[in-house]
Amino acid sequence: MDQSTLQQALATLPGWKLEDGMLRKTYTFKNFVAALAWVLQVGFLAEAHGHHPDIDIRYNRVTLALVTHDAGNQITDKDLELARAIEALAA
Repeated sequence: MDQSTLQQALATLPGWKLEDGMLRKTYTFKNFVAALAWVLQVGFLAEAHGHHPDIDIRYNRVTLALVTHDAGNQITDKDLELARAIEALAA
């Protein structure tokens, strides 16, 4: 994916950033239990998309990182589609 297309897509995904070659966003929740429950929802959503984020849970903060490993660790439409679906879940 070229940089122009990626930057246009990021403009429609609030809070998502390009870091270390991945799309990343951190979500903050009331407490650990709320963060964990949301991660479970993200897990089911990811499974339905056949694409899985890297997930880091730190008490009430969850950081998701998206990159397509089987495309040579490049950002692809799969990553953007899952990011959009995660945003819809978070809304």
